[in-house]
Amino acid sequence: MKAHFLKVPIAQQNSFSIRRDVQPSFRGIWHYHPELELHYIIKGEGVRFIGNKINNFSAGEIVLLGENLPHCWRCKEEYFQNNPDLNVEAIVVHFLPEFLGPQMLNLPETFQMAKMFERAKNGLMVKPHARKQIAKLMEETLQANNLTRIISLLKIFDILIDEENTDLITTNPQTFLSSNEAEIVRLKKIYSYTLTNYKNEISLEEIASISNLSVTSFCRYFKLMTKKTYYDFLTEIRISHAYRMLIENKLPTEVICYECGFNNVSNFYRHFKKVTKMTPLAYKRKYLQGK
Repeated sequence: MKAHFLKVPIAQQNSFSIRRDVQPSFRGIWHYHPELELHYIIKGEGVRFIGNKINNFSAGEIVLLGENLPHCWRCKEEYFQNNPDLNVEAIVVHFLPEFLGPQMLNLPETFQMAKMFERAKNGLMVKPHARKQIAKLMEETLQANNLTRIISLLKIFDILIDEENTDLITTNPQTFLSSNEAEIVRLKKIYSYTLTNYKNEISLEEIASISNLSVTSFCRYFKLMTKKTYYDFLTEIRISHAYRMLIENKLPTEVICYECGFNNVSNFYRHFKKVTKMTPLAYKRKYLQGK
C-alpha cells in the first residue's frame, strides 16, 4: 500500500523532536518520513501497521521505526465513540540519522549506533525486559534541556544497540515514494472500510465499488500496492483481532471465531494456524503461561 509522505516538524533550535501526544485516538494515516521514530504507547489499544506486518498494539509498547518505513496505528472502535474517559497517550521522538552531525556515525565509538539505525529499517520492537528503562529515559528526555536532552537520548540508544533488547518487526523493509492525493484518498477508503467492517462478509464487488474500480482492476491495483491479495489483507486484520480477544480470555474460541468475521470454526482454525503456526488454544495458553 503506498504511503503518504509526512513532514515531521522539528524546531530549528533543536536537533530532534520529542513530544507527548494525548488525544481521543491515533490519526490512523498510513505514512512515512525520513526521520527515525521512537514511539512509546502509554495508553491505547488497537491494530498497528508497520511495513508489511499487521499486529495489535497496547499500552507499554515501544518501537523504533527506521527512515521511510511506512506505518500507522488504528485504535479499537471504542475510541471512536466520543467517550471522554477514553483516550490515547504516547511519547514520540523523531530524529534524522545524522542529527548529531554528518561525521557522528563515522566515529569508532558509534559504529553500533549506525548498525542499529540500519536494523531499524525493519522496525524494532523493544522486548519487555528493556521497556521500563527506556520508558523512564523517554520521560526524562521530554523534560530535559540543552546537553542533558541529547545525553538522555544517547542513553536510550545505548540500550537499543544491544540486539538482545529488540526484535525485528518485519524482515522485508520497503521504502515508499510519495502518492498523489487521489491515491491516498482511495487507499484510505479501502483501509478504513475494511477495519470498520471486518466482522462482516466483504465481497470483492463491495470493496471494489468503494474504490471506484472494477473487480479485476481492484485486485490488480491492491496486489500492486500491498504485495498481497485483498483477502490475505482482510484475513490478517481478522487474525490480529483474534489475537487480542484470545489474550483477553473473556470469550470461548468458537465465539471469537464469529466475532472476528470468520464464517465457521474450521475456517478460523485453518487461517489462524497458517498465520501463527499454532492453534488458537495453543496461542492462548502460551500467552497466559508467559504472564
